[in-house]
Amino acid sequence: MMSKLSAMLVLTTAMALATGAMAQEGEPIKIGVLHSLSGTMAISETTLKDTVLMMVEQQNAKGGLLGRPLEAVVVDPASDWPLFAEKARELLTVSDVDAIFGCWTSVSRKSVLPVIEELNGLLFYPVQYEGEESSKNVIYTGAAPNQQAIPAVDYMADELGVEKWALLGTDYVYPRTTNNILDAYLKGKGVAEGDIFVNYTPFGHSDWSKIVADVVALGADGKKVGVVSTINGDANVGFYKELAAAGVSADDIPVMAFSVGEEELAGLDTANLVGHLAAWNYFQTAESDANTAFIAEWKKFIGDDERVTNDPMEATVIGFNAWVAAVEKAGTTDVDPVLDAIVGVEVPNLTGGTATVLPNHHLTKPVLIGEIREDGQFDIVSQTEPVPGDAWTDFLPESAKLDADWPGKDCGMFNTETNTCVQVQSNY
Repeated sequence: MMSKLSAMLVLTTAMALATGAMAQEGEPIKIGVLHSLSGTMAISETTLKDTVLMMVEQQNAKGGLLGRPLEAVVVDPASDWPLFAEKARELLTVSDVDAIFGCWTSVSRKSVLPVIEELNGLLFYPVQYEGEESSKNVIYTGAAPNQQAIPAVDYMADELGVEKWALLGTDYVYPRTTNNILDAYLKGKGVAEGDIFVNYTPFGHSDWSKIVADVVALGADGKKVGVVSTINGDANVGFYKELAAAGVSADDIPVMAFSVGEEELAGLDTANLVGHLAAWNYFQTAESDANTAFIAEWKKFIGDDERVTNDPMEATVIGFNAWVAAVEKAGTTDVDPVLDAIVGVEVPNLTGGTATVLPNHHLTKPVLIGEIREDGQFDIVSQTEPVPGDAWTDFLPESAKLDADWPGKDCGMFNTETNTCVQVQSNY
């Protein structure tokens, strides 16, 4: 005869199985995955597509969301910026998704902004960027300049003694805006205009000899030179090789990169990169229980023990978990209630702390400085407490007076001097 305890255990198990079955039978909640799976950016963005798919699988294993299964609708904007807008519209109007996780470059995000604002969609954007933006319809889970660029420059000045600066970037909106902010910041700290060298090169640039010679020449007066790199993609390979060919080590002229992480280093010969630096909010080498578990889950999901993790993956995870928490709090996937619910949501990050969604739709994030190792990983040499993301930099006069406050002022460009909303629509 079955004991009362055994009967209760059987009943509990049956109820749990029934609940799981109900979750799988409900109308699916659809989310869009808007990442390039072909073209120039596929090498970086395919990993983020896989990250979202892993999160969906894990959430469904927990019983789904609001008693319904999640379904990822994956599209390929193919590294084509106008196609990002078309695919976003398709996701919102044809597939009827409740949220979109996607974009990498700022130009792809700028392409998508008019569409999601017109259709009142919701985009989670997972990559460090230039700031100077806050959209009602975007949650920015990557770093703003005050969570990457500014602390990185402070580290180079304070810890490495850098006095002269080479700001080298690929020629598009993120490097140009970031370097404008850094130029203003450095001059505000007393750096002379002649001690700042700024240069932009096209995507895929390969001939670095003249630029490296110019950087080396900066130090002719004996002052310590440092490079702040917003160089993107495979152009980095030629740049670091040219530095090594010129006999320049990380001790001589340290390079601080904002767009080089574990994914970019995987499979490369890192001999020329050892000792140089990168600034992110997460590195795979971060020591925390959450990170250990995440790395193991990722390798199991992807079926490859050699696959690395990186900062935009963490930002994707944070965004997904914040959305889930906001949906549960709101009791619906409708965009406006979710946006009301998401401000103030706290979710774990992978470095052992928490990320909080702020009224400006940015997050709190720690700033990490990593030194490149021979194995393509990073030794973390500096880590701050969580820093609140600033949508509008304090170091450009027109931006310093702007604030973003969606739940309080319903405005992403609020002029604090005139107490007026400049505009609600984003600056595309």
